[in-house]
Amino acid sequence: MAECCCGNNGATLLYACSGAANTGFLADQVARKIMQDGCGKMTCLAAVGANLTGFIESAKTAVKNIVVDGCQVACGKKIFDKLELPYTHFITTAFGVEKGKTSITPGIVDEITVKIKEGI
Repeated sequence: MAECCCGNNGATLLYACSGAANTGFLADQVARKIMQDGCGKMTCLAAVGANLTGFIESAKTAVKNIVVDGCQVACGKKIFDKLELPYTHFITTAFGVEKGKTSITPGIVDEITVKIKEGI
């Protein structure tokens, strides 16, 4: 297992764009890999966007909320901003991934996972 940068001092929740573009797919895969590495727990961004009480309360009490968006549209960021929830934000296109162009391979997932974990 890869070393975790997040520590074990409480809940780190991971929220990923799972949009239709390659970049949304990448955001989802990266969040899942971070979770598999033991650095947080994925939860449902759509449920937060739907204003479901339990998910909102979990976000409010988390030690860290990590939002991984696929592109500059930044749907996840907008959800967290609208609800005034604390978060750290990453966008996969900020790491040289091109929306609609870059093939999402296991190597790309690993590369972006490492970069995001460094930023957490």
